[in-house]
Amino acid sequence: MNRSTLTSSVGIDGLLSLTIALLSITFAWYVVQGINIDKWVKQPRGPQARMLQVLLAVVLGHGLARFIVDYMEWTRMLRWIVE
Repeated sequence: MNRSTLTSSVGIDGLLSLTIALLSITFAWYVVQGINIDKWVKQPRGPQARMLQVLLAVVLGHGLARFIVDYMEWTRMLRWIVE
């Protein structure tokens, strides 16, 4: 594998990881919107409650994205069993 191919491969992996992360955070935001937070915060529509939802979506989305990217990497490693 030459340097140009390697650089391209790393760039594509980075772009794929970034896309998965953004999609996962968006999905987590959608899921978090369905949670009834009225019981846990004083002002459920206030800025602090919204920030809590954003932070929760980022944390959950990042965890989901990390799992997906790790899983893709693990499946790539399986080819070394056969070779």
